[in-house]
Amino acid sequence: MKRIKLADRVAVIDRGRVVAEGTVDELKASVGTSSLHLRVRDARRIADARQIVDEALQVRSSVSAEAGRITAPLADADQVADLMAALKARGISLAEVSVQKPTLDEVFLAITGHAATANASPESDSLNVREEVSVR
Repeated sequence: MKRIKLADRVAVIDRGRVVAEGTVDELKASVGTSSLHLRVRDARRIADARQIVDEALQVRSSVSAEAGRITAPLADADQVADLMAALKARGISLAEVSVQKPTLDEVFLAITGHAATANASPESDSLNVREEVSVR
């Protein structure tokens, strides 16, 4: 996927058919939201933190227990300030927080309904990418 960053346009090919095409940013925007990732300083407060995340963002978050990390879809980055205030008001400290755009793997999954694999062929259920590079 690293080479894709050099392409002006990218085509997502599933089962030998082009199912989406555009710039990397256009494809990422087409699947919607960014993801908010939080790690609570005190792992015993993760359930409380998740409840606040779900209420403040009006979404259903997920928890990675082994990493002590909460992940939630984020439609509007302005919501982060309200969430931080709500967490602080409840005495929940964060070890880290980040907002990330969807990866190209997440784009492929959202568009096709299944994960990509490294060994792609038109006959398989795998990711095929056609790069179009303009030389100026």
